[in-house]
Amino acid sequence: MKSRPLILVTNDDGIVAPGIKALIEVARKHGEVVVVAPDQPQSGKGHAITLNNPIRLRQVHLFDGIEAHECSGTPVDCVKLAKNVLYRDREIALCVSGINHGSNASINIIYSGTMSAAMEASLEQVDSIGFSLLDFSFEADFTAAQHFADQIIGEVLAKGLQNCRLLNVNIPRGKKEDIHGVRVCKQAEGVWVEEFKEGIDPRGEKYYWLTGAFVNLDKSDDTDIAWLGKGYVSVVPSGHDLTQYNALEAMDYLNL
Repeated sequence: MKSRPLILVTNDDGIVAPGIKALIEVARKHGEVVVVAPDQPQSGKGHAITLNNPIRLRQVHLFDGIEAHECSGTPVDCVKLAKNVLYRDREIALCVSGINHGSNASINIIYSGTMSAAMEASLEQVDSIGFSLLDFSFEADFTAAQHFADQIIGEVLAKGLQNCRLLNVNIPRGKKEDIHGVRVCKQAEGVWVEEFKEGIDPRGEKYYWLTGAFVNLDKSDDTDIAWLGKGYVSVVPSGHDLTQYNALEAMDYLNL
């Protein structure tokens, strides 16, 4: 009898977040699920790793029939420990990260702990998918997100990823019947216009609280932001190579 594929589930919202429970429920249909996730929220950590403090792992019993560990480190730490310590003698067929509470479309992939965890797995040569729902609420309804995650995970396990090892999947908020389908597309060019709100703490010391608004700079109709706006799930084949290839020849004057 053929063994079921090993699927690693992680996130950045923390091991008790509703989104990871929703993703585990989907992933367990497709393989043997193991969970390594942060012991507290780690949103916005990007690809941070822990260097100056020890990292602690503790087995927890939060999901029926699922081996799970909470980690004191970052989302990337979770994947590194899963791949190189906990399951170093096993082949991880797929890493899925999320389901994130909030969008990771466009430039948000750079800041996202959800996507950095998935990217770390891809660096370890493991096919990986990050899932995000465009709803920041802790009480978000993940029904539609689970439906599309189920379809995408099934297709990836059956056919594999082509010319990449990482997908950035974003799902519109709303009911399943209100979402028109799935579109593979490119990442939109965007920027956060940031503002720091200044305040005074009870000790009379100043503090600053980051806020801001996302601005889409990409007006083409085949981006994640565009398809999400039309009511589609966006799927962006992603990677870690930040080279601007169209600048290589133009910058050859620096070949001194």
